[in-house]
Amino acid sequence: MNEKSFKRDIFLLALPVIGENILQTLLGTVDTYFAGSLSDEAIAAIGVTNLVMNIFISFFTAVSVGTSAVVARSRGKEDAEGASRSIFHSFVLAAVLGLFTGLVCLCFSGGILRLSGAENSVMSEAVPYYTAVAVPCVFLCLQLTLSACLRALKDTKTPMYATAITNCVNIALNFIFIRLGMGILGLGLATTLSRAAGALLLFAALLKGRSGIGIRVFSPQRSEFKKILKIGLPAGGEKLIMRIGQLIYSSMIISIGTASYVAHSIAGSIESYSYIPAMGFGLAVCTAVGVALGQGQPSLAKRQTFAAYRMTAVIMTVIGAVFFIFARPLSALFTDTEEVIALSASVLRIIALFQPFAALVQVMTGALQGAGDTKFPMYSTFLGIWGIRLGIGSLFAFVFDMGLKGVWLAYALDVTVRGILLLVRFMRGKWQKIVI
Repeated sequence: MNEKSFKRDIFLLALPVIGENILQTLLGTVDTYFAGSLSDEAIAAIGVTNLVMNIFISFFTAVSVGTSAVVARSRGKEDAEGASRSIFHSFVLAAVLGLFTGLVCLCFSGGILRLSGAENSVMSEAVPYYTAVAVPCVFLCLQLTLSACLRALKDTKTPMYATAITNCVNIALNFIFIRLGMGILGLGLATTLSRAAGALLLFAALLKGRSGIGIRVFSPQRSEFKKILKIGLPAGGEKLIMRIGQLIYSSMIISIGTASYVAHSIAGSIESYSYIPAMGFGLAVCTAVGVALGQGQPSLAKRQTFAAYRMTAVIMTVIGAVFFIFARPLSALFTDTEEVIALSASVLRIIALFQPFAALVQVMTGALQGAGDTKFPMYSTFLGIWGIRLGIGSLFAFVFDMGLKGVWLAYALDVTVRGILLLVRFMRGKWQKIVI
């Protein structure tokens, strides 16, 4: 296969994932948009809730990443029964983990939210939204895991369709609940009900099966759970390191002022769209590398990874240019407060210049995780989040009195350093020898 063939195959695999990520990001943006019709505190409340939820998603990631690597490797070996067995065990893990997390959220909601350092005005809005979204988080856990199962089978279209329906349900319910005067609680209920619908559709797709692979009932085996978690736990640890760091990072921003935090939330919502192609290609590469290694073709995995990075870097550079030029109009879509618009636009222009490095982080992480090398991304994330974003970020923000701009400069430095470290790890080739 030549490079043109690599690009075509990776692009066709990544395109539905990109579509799914656009729709997934839209799900959060829609809530932020409707919250803007309520108050700036409502926007901040959703931001605080998402920070906490991202910590729980770290645990869910342990299941979904482990699933992707194991199922993709089995598919590459044409082991249909092994792939189905892994899917079943992943489903069980996701259900148990989601229900347990929801119980924790129900019992300790107030204390967990207080960790964000949010002001009382924000907390009054955050509690009902958090309760509606976090307690029934089993649907989110199942949705993430079942999507990973389908992508590992190279079915990236079904998760996209399910996410599209999820968005339609969410938008419709947001309109209805806002008109009924349910406020931010209604936004949370709409999000949860739409996720439940998405999880049900994904389950139905896997129940039907694809190429003889789908959800089938097996006797639970400890070895199967261990195989998934051996790969998945470092990936979950990476996300946990990142999310806890971001929680502290956001507390640091809140201490700068409410306007800075609102601007940070808006800029983050906008900037999340730039990660859509990178995440899409990263997930596509994760599957492609796993399948190629299952077929005993590490050189194919390497060439596919670099083809994916070249495409991703070009796309994200274009998106960065859009952010730089239209930073103010984009920020003004979410608020009329001039101070917030100016702050949001200024930090968007900073991160717009570092998009190729953000692409490098996502693609190389996906490639290493697909091979089962999940520990190194965890170590690099620890360095980037805790050493650079928090350490250097606090130095820029408070010692050099750069405020929110200093925090985002540290963020740009973080993605640059991590991208280079992950590239060096990939080039050394140790991932080619990992046995699953």
